[in-house]
Amino acid sequence: MSDSPAARLQKLFEGHRLTPTQRRIAHCMVRGATEVPFLSSVELAELAGVSQPSVTRFAVALGFDGYPALRRHLREVAPPAERVEESQEEAYNEYQQAVQGEIENLRRLSAMLADPAPVEEAGRLLAGSSPLPVLGLRAASSQARGFAYFAAKVHPDVRLLDEGGSMLADRIDAAAGAGASALLCFALPRYPREVAEALEHARSAGLTVVTVAESTFAPVARYSDLLIPAPVGTGLAFDTACAPMLLGRVLLEAMADALPDAQARLEAFDARAAARGLFVE
Repeated sequence: MSDSPAARLQKLFEGHRLTPTQRRIAHCMVRGATEVPFLSSVELAELAGVSQPSVTRFAVALGFDGYPALRRHLREVAPPAERVEESQEEAYNEYQQAVQGEIENLRRLSAMLADPAPVEEAGRLLAGSSPLPVLGLRAASSQARGFAYFAAKVHPDVRLLDEGGSMLADRIDAAAGAGASALLCFALPRYPREVAEALEHARSAGLTVVTVAESTFAPVARYSDLLIPAPVGTGLAFDTACAPMLLGRVLLEAMADALPDAQARLEAFDARAAARGLFVE
């Protein structure tokens, strides 16, 4: 397992029943894992968008006497080499800082994948579901669409659910009625209420929900049977999602490994594409 700052924070929060406000603080801390040990309670409260007393109650909920004790603990477990050098940050312009943030997100994803078990389990679940509904609304629709596009090359029946509305539950019911056993969801901030409602409906229909979300503290976690986190970049006006996109490709690989005829399907597609002159060589 990873021993990155984010991973250590995740481990610190495990086993604690946190309120929605406390989950928000925890989520904020994971996103800024290298900087958090050096923030005051007021600064952390402003960063998370909560009150300063909420930060204090959060620290107590984790078993510390208060926030200063929590911060001392975080400083003790954070090796100096992992602390961000301000002079280095200042050398980048705002666009480079956004790219550097995404590079760090990919490092966190790589560290998480040191334990391949969750991804392999997800691959088996997705491979075993036919049809396979793939859900992604609003900001996450492009992630779902990209996954569904490639998945259809190796999976016999992929059903993209990228539009909300009253028919979404109908389409989930139709997939379940046709034999689906699992649903894959891409959920990115800001999390649409429709996504949570759709996942709750999918589980009530008997589907196992596999979710890619920003963190294990995302609001959709309670509606997911297996959630695999992939951090989202926030350095620009609109969030960047390189890590969720790459995790989607990793899940494709795991699913293909679990499908016995995936290679034959790919070869058949290549043969058809060549016969039609589909691609410019």
